[in-house]
Amino acid sequence: MAQFTFENDMHSILKLDMPITNAPVARWQLKANSSASVSANTSTPGKAGNRPLSTSKTPSRTPGKNGKGQSTPFKVGGDRYIPTRNPQQMGVASFLISRENEPVDPNASQEIQRAWSVNLNGYDIEESKILHFAGKPLNAPEGYQNNLKVLYSQASTPASTKKFRYIPSVPDRILDAPDLVNDFYLNQIDWSSQNILAVALHSSVYLWNASQGGITLLMMMEKEDDYISSVSWIKEGNYLAIGTSDHKVQLWDVENQKRLRCMASHSARVGALSWSNHVLSSGSRSGHIHHHDVRVPDHHIFTLTGHSQEVCGLKWSPDGKHLASGGNDNLVFVWPGVQDGTTQTATHQFDYHQGAVKALAWCPWQPNILASGGGTSDRHIRIWNVNSGSCISSLDTQSQISSLVFAPNYKELVSGHGFSKDCLTIWKYPSMTKVAELSGHEGRVLNLTMSPDSSTVASLAADETIRLWKSFEQDPAKKKASERKTQSTSSFLHQGIR
Repeated sequence: MAQFTFENDMHSILKLDMPITNAPVARWQLKANSSASVSANTSTPGKAGNRPLSTSKTPSRTPGKNGKGQSTPFKVGGDRYIPTRNPQQMGVASFLISRENEPVDPNASQEIQRAWSVNLNGYDIEESKILHFAGKPLNAPEGYQNNLKVLYSQASTPASTKKFRYIPSVPDRILDAPDLVNDFYLNQIDWSSQNILAVALHSSVYLWNASQGGITLLMMMEKEDDYISSVSWIKEGNYLAIGTSDHKVQLWDVENQKRLRCMASHSARVGALSWSNHVLSSGSRSGHIHHHDVRVPDHHIFTLTGHSQEVCGLKWSPDGKHLASGGNDNLVFVWPGVQDGTTQTATHQFDYHQGAVKALAWCPWQPNILASGGGTSDRHIRIWNVNSGSCISSLDTQSQISSLVFAPNYKELVSGHGFSKDCLTIWKYPSMTKVAELSGHEGRVLNLTMSPDSSTVASLAADETIRLWKSFEQDPAKKKASERKTQSTSSFLHQGIR
């Protein structure tokens, strides 16, 4: 019996039904008491001290690590909130994600769905979503402006809408040029503003209408040994100047197929021609350049002397202020515009080239910029500023340069080459980086000319073919705008030529 009494006493002691009066205070009670005292001391007058019991005295940062050697003031309250969900809620959330893209029953309203969820699950199913917002975002106040910069936008930018330019590697059309005189120093092709291509084939001049495709024989030399050495259209495109091997310059009315006059002043063949309004300039194998005023009977008004050998390149600037000439003496001269009653002297003389200079081209959008190309011994394209007389850039093309033309639609320069490439090269101006190389000719390229809309360049080569390269087709919107501005005008020389 004594043993059972002892066991009963031990069980009653171990149950601890009654509090131990002399035991130390528990840690959770100390925290609760200290939190209550802090809330009472920090409460603002007029506001209830409703701080939670879980207030911690632990500072939010380690003292002395805020960059100023001072401890960070501690904030009352916890630093994060960890939500609690039972496993059933997590399963429901996973189920909702799997059915997120399924259509919603239009007959079931939100209140009915909420009631079903409470009856089946014991809680609202919307509260079990993993990403859940308590309410809709507030509307911005009236007059609010967001000054933040937009880093990304779905709106198309000019760079993204820029179309890729396709340059065909084959010509758009090939024309036969039989009996062509294979002479580097001649200029045997020119394209008029009325879209007619004039080609000199030995002793004949043919006209090809690029709009309609018709071919017309304009004229033939009387003697079989004579040949056509140069052709050049007036700006309006209704008169054609023809230089011949018998030292003469003929002027033809193309529409009526009638020769208006034959001007004789040179002592050798006329290999280069260029127009400036009513003044026709002609360059001869003698090295002389003559100015002809086609309005008056005594047409020869000036003679320019500077070249010691044949003049094979002759170009007036678009504004008519400068005339550029290139010769077999490797020189380039820049002459001033025609001034009545004054002696003509060269403004600049460039002697940088080491070969014959036949290729000359003025920049259409920069009238003071001249491009020149050298022959086999030189092979360089040089860009000149005729106002200052300086050479802006020089490029070694590794091939003979026979002709140069500017393409204003894309601000590019096209060069025609002989030995050893026999091709056309497109260069970006003014960087002079190669854009494309157009191959196909089986002989050296002799002449280049640009179409009136500047979309196609025609190349005449020693393989007796003319190839049309449609490499500069203009954007349709810009093309329509330029066509509206272009108006057909008749030449003011129609009544003045005698």
